[in-house]
Amino acid sequence: MYQLDDLLHLMARLRDPQHGCPWDLKQDYASIVPYTIEEAYEVADAIERGDFEHLPGELGDLLFQVVYYSQLAREEGRFEFAQVVDGITRKLIRRHPHVFVDGDLYGAPDAARLEEAAVKQRWEELKAEERAEKAAAPEQLSLLDDVPHALPALSRAAKLQKRAAQVGFDWPEALPVVDKVREELDEVLEAMSENDPQAIAEEIGDLLFVVTNLARHLKVDPETALRSANGKFERRFRFIEQTLRAAGQAIENCSLEQLDALWGEAKKQEKRLPGC
Repeated sequence: MYQLDDLLHLMARLRDPQHGCPWDLKQDYASIVPYTIEEAYEVADAIERGDFEHLPGELGDLLFQVVYYSQLAREEGRFEFAQVVDGITRKLIRRHPHVFVDGDLYGAPDAARLEEAAVKQRWEELKAEERAEKAAAPEQLSLLDDVPHALPALSRAAKLQKRAAQVGFDWPEALPVVDKVREELDEVLEAMSENDPQAIAEEIGDLLFVVTNLARHLKVDPETALRSANGKFERRFRFIEQTLRAAGQAIENCSLEQLDALWGEAKKQEKRLPGC
């Protein structure tokens, strides 16, 4: 079987100025980013669907993205792939002192392992120390530093809220958040009554943000929940299309009442299926 060194060699060949692939030679960091995001989502999708037969291939596609960036950096004299591996290994050793005693990767683990809560607290403390080390000016250090801007909006909202909660800026339970959802919904309705597009957009954003907070309090990942809802909508809409096609009807010619009735039938069909 091919090994990691073979993949690194392949990447170097693809980027060879004389004999490489013309498409690969045209790429740079920015042009590869959309593929990286897409590949990460395809890994998540395979896991959510339980498609473990194809998961190795999806993980390979994601790994290739890291190899690609590393090759670009190598060509510019910035860093090598080995530095990427070394950096993440050192970070994980540092963040797991209860497993790697005295920073020894191959030493025996601590027999008296910390409780999960203590491990999590120590993890956050170490991340805070790392953020402080990275800060150009200590007085500008924020708890929200290193929450990636490129994250999907729902995921980033949840991370921002989780960070703020670490210092007590949070509701103690879910019910007050439900009240806040109602409050934000009322503000959306008020903006709608005033027919103010900018205010409507702002209030919709506030509503999405507080719904994300409710999901976090209920231990639900909002991004995963919305992906699941998207999948459910797609299944039911396809059922409507297929049913109408079998009946020789065009969906464009159906009334909303007809489509809604078929939507209800799709929901009934799903309830009859195991696991739905």
